[in-house]
Amino acid sequence: IMTGHRALIAIRGNEVAWRFDRTAEALVCDIAEDGTVRSRSEIIFARQSPEDLCDYVLAHGIDTVVAGAVEEEYYHYLRYKRVDVIDNVAGEIDPVLARLASGRLASGDILFPGKEG
Repeated sequence: IMTGHRALIAIRGNEVAWRFDRTAEALVCDIAEDGTVRSRSEIIFARQSPEDLCDYVLAHGIDTVVAGAVEEEYYHYLRYKRVDVIDNVAGEIDPVLARLASGRLASGDILFPGKEG
């Protein structure tokens, strides 16, 4: 039985990427059942390609994808492949990851310092 899950956050610098299709960086995290982030590694892609991102997600057993705007085509494709997609997220990586790890991240969350809602 797989415990915990693996998430990919589309990033740009220190923030969640605004658009999934314009993303060339990602943070991959393994999150334990108790909400501990066991590992985090940054992935740099050769180009901005939503197809490459989707291929990576499927090849590496990613359970959850976090991003800003995700085009319907890729949203539905990932959902069809049983990947959870938490979209329209904006904010800095650390608060987003903390909320994701605690199971409280929802589509539409905006997490910048001082804007914690």
